[in-house]
This record gives sequence, structure tokens and C-alpha cells, in this order.
Amino acid sequence: MSGRRWLVAALALLGAGAATGWLYARDMRATEARLAAGSRVYETARGPVEAAVHGSGPAVLVLHGAGGGYDQGERLADAFGPPGFRWIVVSRFGYLRSPLPADASPLAQADALAALLDALGEERAAVLAMSGGVPPALQLATFHPERTTGLVLLSSAPFTPFGTADQAPPLPGWAYRALFASDLPYWVLLHGARRALAPIFDAPSALRAGLTGEEAAFLDGLMEGFLPVTARLPGLGNEAAAIAPSEAYAPESIRAPSLVVHARDDSINLFEIGAALGETIPEAEFLPLDDGGHLLLGHHAELRDRIARFLEAHAHPATEP
Repeated sequence: MSGRRWLVAALALLGAGAATGWLYARDMRATEARLAAGSRVYETARGPVEAAVHGSGPAVLVLHGAGGGYDQGERLADAFGPPGFRWIVVSRFGYLRSPLPADASPLAQADALAALLDALGEERAAVLAMSGGVPPALQLATFHPERTTGLVLLSSAPFTPFGTADQAPPLPGWAYRALFASDLPYWVLLHGARRALAPIFDAPSALRAGLTGEEAAFLDGLMEGFLPVTARLPGLGNEAAAIAPSEAYAPESIRAPSLVVHARDDSINLFEIGAALGETIPEAEFLPLDDGGHLLLGHHAELRDRIARFLEAHAHPATEP
């Protein structure tokens, strides 16, 4: 290649790099502005908690899974939640603007959730929790039973005495560390190889082929909602607190009516976790699905109807005699 061609190629590479950098910076500014505008940080007796609150009616706490934040919780509420409720969509410890306290156990998170209800003037709430949001939901119902009217538990993550063997992350640890080392690698994949990200969310091509338009938008929203990954890393690092030997659970003592949903082909959290909750919580209805993966894809419409009936029956505070 002649010197002139080398120069042209070098200039083209520089131009492409500059354009990519500009697009990346623009997108990240827009993402950060959207996240800041969509929620507020509430000062509670247990410290600051970020939440988005909207709607009217009986209160429902929404607890997102690993890698989330209130924005992921909003997508869960949109996908599975009916109208007619006051949605309190929380960023769990270490996600977005909810700081990671010294004690970031699921029990401490449950105490913070009860304190958030105090700050919002809500005596009681139902809970819609998915994956990593399930362990603090269990602790809220166990240690604050007077605050919990019902539980909807989707694709439950392991909690003590379950352990890491009961999870099957799609990528090895080193790959997650490389992907989430900064926001840029994930942004590049999101814009240049989005399909390659889908299996990380337990959405292989066979499942994606049959998605409704709403479910496809839900999956896209979850993938986009990992940005900025650096604002979610403290929370991701804290997910193992749910299986710490010091964290004791007693689902057999939960008195809140519960709807437990888990797909047999969930490749992130094993089906046996949901089955155990369905057997152990005294007032639990267990709804096993033969397929759908971790995100319960292909079943959103039927689950929305089922969850609507459950919340209509159990989200209202009990009538005093």
C-alpha cells in the first residue's frame, strides 16, 4: 500500500473513532439525564432509597433483578403489572442512586423497604419481585409481615441455603468483568452486536422467534437498561449477599398470600428454587411453566392476567374487624 493510501486509511479510522466517541458520549448523556428525571431519592430512617412512584390505588413495591435499577423495575411493572395500583419501583442497594450501605444484606434491604413505605405514607404494600429481588422480598414478608399484603415472585434467585451451584450464569466471571469494566464495551455490543447479548439474558434464538411485539420491546429494553453498567456494579457485586451463611430465611413463616412463577428451562436460576418456595410458603400458589426461560418469554400476556387477579385479591389492606 502506498503512503497516500496509508494516510487515507488512517484518516478514515480516525474519523470513525471520532464519530463513535461522539455518539457514545451523546448516548450516555441522554441515558443519565433520563435516569435522573425518572426517579427521586427518598430520605428514610434507613438511609436514602431511590424510587419511581406513579399510579394510584393499593401500593405495590417492585424489586428488580441483578443488573437492574428502578428502570428495570419499571419494565417489569409494564410487562406484568395491571393498572389501578400505586407502583413503588425501587433501585435496590448499590444500583443507580441507591447507595450500598455497610450492611447491604437482604434483611437490611427489607428494613429499608419498610422505611421507604413510612416515608411514602403507606402502611402496607404487595410486592412484585423478580430474580435477585426475591430474597429481600422474602425478608420483608418474614420480618415485616404487617407491611406485606402479598408476594409475586418471578424466576427466584437463590437464597441461603441455596448457593452458587443453583445458578448458571451465561458467561464466566472473567467475561462479565471484561464486559462491565466500563460503559464503552457494553455500548459497542449493544449498538453493533445486539443479538450476541440476548443469550446473556437467557433469550436464545429459539425463544426470540416466537415473541410478541410487546415481549420483543421488553427484551430490548432490558438489554438497553444495563447502561450505564458502571452505575450498577456495586449492586451486582452485592448479589451474593443473598446466599451468605449469615443470612437466614424462614419462608415457612411467611403468612402473606404468594404467587410463585418459575420456568423449567430457566438457565440462570434453577427451577428448583421456585419449586421450593411454592412448597414451603404456606399460602403459596406455584405456577410452573414448561418454557419461557428466565424472562418468562412467551407467557407475558397470560401472566399479566394472572398477576392482575392476584393483586386485585391481595394488594388491598385487610379490612379491620
